Amino acid sequence: MKTTDKHNERIANMTFASVYPHYVTKVEKKGRTKAELLQVISWLTGFDNQQIQQLITDKVTFKTFFEKATLHPNATLITGVICGYRIEEIDNTLTKNVRYLDKLVDELAKGRKMEKILR
Repeated sequence: MKTTDKHNERIANMTFASVYPHYVTKVEKKGRTKAELLQVISWLTGFDNQQIQQLITDKVTFKTFFEKATLHPNATLITGVICGYRIEEIDNTLTKNVRYLDKLVDELAKGRKMEKILR
């Protein structure tokens, strides 16, 4: 599936705060913890827990969220399909970064070991 400009714009304007509770629900429903979720987000973005909470409070868009982030050098090792899109085929950088995060949350919820998730 190829992303469209409209799809990329929608993702860019979505707030991290609007999606974060869904991440928490997804991982907790599968027996993982909020602390593990924060660890995964921190690994990908370089943010500490306090910075993540501030970004939620500030209701930043994903565009701003990833502009402020320092993506982990191994993020490109995150591959596979998420939300119907093959990550390695996404050409929009922001959309790819959001899908990296989605994939990590998905792997956490599926019970994958933390050392495998944090490549």
